[in-house]
Amino acid sequence: MDSANQGLRAGVPVEGAAGNTASTLPPGLTEEEAEELRTELIKVEEEINTLRQVLSAKEKHAWDLKKKLGLSPLHEFKQNITKGWQDVQTSNAYLSASATLEDISRSEAYRKTQETLSQAGQKTSAALSTVGTAISKKLGDMRNSPTFKSFEDKVGNLKYKMAGGQGNGEEAHSATVPNPVQDNAPL
Repeated sequence: MDSANQGLRAGVPVEGAAGNTASTLPPGLTEEEAEELRTELIKVEEEINTLRQVLSAKEKHAWDLKKKLGLSPLHEFKQNITKGWQDVQTSNAYLSASATLEDISRSEAYRKTQETLSQAGQKTSAALSTVGTAISKKLGDMRNSPTFKSFEDKVGNLKYKMAGGQGNGEEAHSATVPNPVQDNAPL
């Protein structure tokens, strides 16, 4: 940096840098020592900026190389996940947990619990099947009941009335009623 720009970083004054004399110095620090520190600060900041520029150029170069090799960010992500999973599988904690789970699965308590849950599942399945059969039977019985037939006939009559007596060649009422009843009774 030239002397006109000393103490500036990207156009913003750096607090305590050369060219920005502070009105008071910290105790035990002479003006010469403060000036040396300011100069060193400017040099360090310049080095940091240079390193940032170099790092940015290196990252761009690496990106270009990956692009030429056909390595996409998704490919890198997959590789990182695979490597991470391999690291987990070889970790002491994972191996210890796997061994513990293996021991548990071989235990008598685990087998008994598994058998009990299996039996409970079979009994629940059988019970639900029985309930389903009973409901189907009840619905079938209900459909054949006189009340349902009467309801079905009224709905058929309503459909017949709404269609104006025309039903695309099909009868709009139930087969049990030869002629639709023309009444104004509510459903």
